[in-house]
Amino acid sequence: MAVGGGGTRAKRHVLWRHAAVVHWRTSRLPPTVRGLMWATGAGFSFSLLNTIMRKLTIDVGAFETQFVRYAMGLLVMTPLIFRAGVAAYVPNNIAAQFSRGAVHTVGLLIWFSAIPYITIADTTAIGFTTPIFLMLGAAWMFRERMRWERWLAAGIGFAGVLIVVAPKLTGGGGGYALVMLASAPVFALSFLMTKQLTRTERPTVIVVWQSISVALLSLPLALIHWNWPSASQWLTFAACGCLGSLGHYMLTRSFSVTDISATQSVKFLDLVWATILGWIIFGDSPSHSTLIGGVVIFASTLWIAQREARRVVLPAS
Repeated sequence: MAVGGGGTRAKRHVLWRHAAVVHWRTSRLPPTVRGLMWATGAGFSFSLLNTIMRKLTIDVGAFETQFVRYAMGLLVMTPLIFRAGVAAYVPNNIAAQFSRGAVHTVGLLIWFSAIPYITIADTTAIGFTTPIFLMLGAAWMFRERMRWERWLAAGIGFAGVLIVVAPKLTGGGGGYALVMLASAPVFALSFLMTKQLTRTERPTVIVVWQSISVALLSLPLALIHWNWPSASQWLTFAACGCLGSLGHYMLTRSFSVTDISATQSVKFLDLVWATILGWIIFGDSPSHSTLIGGVVIFASTLWIAQREARRVVLPAS
């Protein structure tokens, strides 16, 4: 028994040492590269999460899925909270945390009402408009000057949205594609508020209070439409809680290390993940209009991100 215990401790020591080496190496990377890595991980987590939640929304209901997903997110983070102490998770501005949670809740209500009726690939392609609204919102919240490049990128991105949405207005998805589009500016505002919070709060604090605020604000509607989940659905909700908390943590980390615009070039990978997962789980095949529109939206986002990054580098050099 002693030998076995010693072997286990040795293995843990090796794992911790490898983890420390990886952390040291990644910490020496440029902030933009680290931000892109965090954003890539967040994109995959959210793509997998959205695929699972679409299935749960169809089986259980939108409002209940929204509430349980964030309640589970808080539950899986509880050990971390108790380990560090509750005082470590007391926010500097609780009103700002709940304001951000309220905005995100509204976006989720819109998103969940549409997700059962359109494919994951279409959902992701429409979600590519969020960075465009982020840039427009940054001009309002952070007083960033709206240069001609930003207006052009917004116009091209809007054309891409029309390519994705227009064929579906008379198809199976109907107006739900427009409903999904309506969630994009709401989520953009939530992310801008997150960026603002990273100036005074740690990423873990922001993620914990997002789970608290969204769960509390979603509870009334969930109770009205409550259907008791099965044991397998509870396990799936727990997995969603892990994926959601992990995704929001990585996204918040990306916001904290670099500019939002610098991380948008990896969002096109979300369409790749969504297409693969949607095909595996639902048998969904992305339409030509979805792929073409997604490429157009991504191209406008990538172009403006590169222009913004160049403007940051030139003054420094």
